[in-house]
Amino acid sequence: MAARLVRRCCWHHFTPFTTSPPSAFPAALLVPTGKVPMPRALPPTPLALFHTSSPPSWADGFSIQEQVEDRGNPEHKGMGQLIEAAGSPQELLQLSELHALNSNQASLIITQLARLAAENKLETQAVLREERFQQLISTMDAQISQVWNNTLVNLLKSLYSLGMDSNRKEMQSVEQEVLWRLRRLTFRQLASLAEFLATRQGKESKLLNEVIKKLELRWTELEGTRTVVTLMGKVGHVSPALMDRLEDKALELAEQFSPDDIRKITLALAYQNRRCVPLLRALSYHLLQKHSELSLNVLMDLIFAYGKLNFHQPQVFQKVATDLHPHVATMTPGEVTRCARSFALLKWLSLPLFEAIAQYTLDNTKQLSVTHLCGIILSFARLNFQPSGSEDFFNTVHEELQSQLDRLEPHLLTDLVWSLCVLQQARAPYLQRVLAPHFYTQIRGDRSLKAQNLRLKLVHINAAAKLETPEYQGPFLPPEMLSSVEPAGEKVTLLQSTLREALAGVLGSQDNGCFAVHTIYGWHIDAEMVVNSENKPLPLKDFAAPHLLRSEGTKPLPPGARRVAFLRWEFPSFSNRSKDLLGRHAMARRHLQAAGFLVVDVPHYEFLDLKLERQRTAYLRDKLNKAMAKEMAS
Repeated sequence: MAARLVRRCCWHHFTPFTTSPPSAFPAALLVPTGKVPMPRALPPTPLALFHTSSPPSWADGFSIQEQVEDRGNPEHKGMGQLIEAAGSPQELLQLSELHALNSNQASLIITQLARLAAENKLETQAVLREERFQQLISTMDAQISQVWNNTLVNLLKSLYSLGMDSNRKEMQSVEQEVLWRLRRLTFRQLASLAEFLATRQGKESKLLNEVIKKLELRWTELEGTRTVVTLMGKVGHVSPALMDRLEDKALELAEQFSPDDIRKITLALAYQNRRCVPLLRALSYHLLQKHSELSLNVLMDLIFAYGKLNFHQPQVFQKVATDLHPHVATMTPGEVTRCARSFALLKWLSLPLFEAIAQYTLDNTKQLSVTHLCGIILSFARLNFQPSGSEDFFNTVHEELQSQLDRLEPHLLTDLVWSLCVLQQARAPYLQRVLAPHFYTQIRGDRSLKAQNLRLKLVHINAAAKLETPEYQGPFLPPEMLSSVEPAGEKVTLLQSTLREALAGVLGSQDNGCFAVHTIYGWHIDAEMVVNSENKPLPLKDFAAPHLLRSEGTKPLPPGARRVAFLRWEFPSFSNRSKDLLGRHAMARRHLQAAGFLVVDVPHYEFLDLKLERQRTAYLRDKLNKAMAKEMAS
């Protein structure tokens, strides 16, 4: 280690006094034997431009010292022109035969070879086995310390691209030299190297970890939107600490980002599941203020990223929905499905856009795969959206789906039938497939969360079959499947706790009601009570309860009495910025009404505005009286 350090110091002091290498041979000598040499005009391109001719991820410019040396040395300039002018690997390899190359020039030729091999899709192993290439590697390795910084970075990338064995002495020498020089590399060179290593080698690369450490220490040198965007997308997932710095820098540069930059940043945040609210708000603001026209790719990726991050920005949603509407007719089936599912995740229902998606489905039914159709149906169900031409739409969908049900994976089939139940479009063939014994026995003993969700949806489907499909004759789920659907304990919300306190005043006695009731239909009731024709509570335990698996009472309800269910509707129960229940909650309300309950809705936007206990109790009594009056009037 000490000897190597001394050698490098000596080279640094005595290089100005060394003689330049021999002059280059004329370009005509590069013509293969037996061919007439033709004059060839070399482009007046300086050597610095040769570096920038490489792919953007390779070239980051020279250091000042390298640029000065290049301009002051005609030999370097002429050799660079020859390397740049070479149009094939054969011409480049001939240079190693016709010229006495130094390590820097050999490195330049290797870099150009890798670029041509990638452009022409050549067999890299053939290049590596070439004897002249081995000579280039030996020349480069003999004086590796004299290779310029930028050339060294590009050399390392080139050797990786060519697939050189990482155990070779020369490869390890280049990697070690890069490690030695990390402090001397510019920030752009470090960023370019980190991007390349993250893409090619991943988190396991030791060199990448060292590069990232330097980036984390020198993050204040970060300049330019392109570097920020690239590092966030390609390197951020490797280092959360660096990603924190990049988010801060992106927030500072938010006004300068183009729509495509904003698209890439939001996608990077989405794929890394980083919900940086200040940055997302800033990007949303500048997107709305500065960019009136957005391309289809930007619109699609934006709404996907916002949906994945569950970030709600109504102004952006409205703009994206409005801008997407004219594109729907020309979109691919995959794009239409992705669009619908993204808006469904965000709980944002744009009627014109979803009507256009429904029309697209009718017009392109043969081009849509079963998976695409299922994705559209699932999205409609989540938002409880019924197309204006509902009958034609669902008749067309049924024609395509019923012959393809056997090909669907069990979870997707369950989701499809459940969604059709939400939309009140489930037919007997669908119900029979998922309620058959051979179907649900597959998950009976499975305790995973995915299996529990599947079991709960099957119970909902079973309820729809019993309560909303009178023509359906079976099969149905057995009682043991209905007894294990109670959800795991959840956090008590403010609406839930205040509602229970207020209901205690309405019930008057614990015998007159029951809280947190889990029905055989898979739906949860916040509170249950029985009232007579005068709205007076009756002892609940005396009466038979067909909605429970095991009932304590046996008496039928007296004439004029009704069973009442209080249902709270939290903020997530509604579509974004509306008072319309999402499909799941609308189906729950519908099923309980079909089961004989008088439903009293308690939405968050009404109940939480009441600050006093007596106000809440009076509100619940008033809601109960209105529900009873409406029931009697109908």
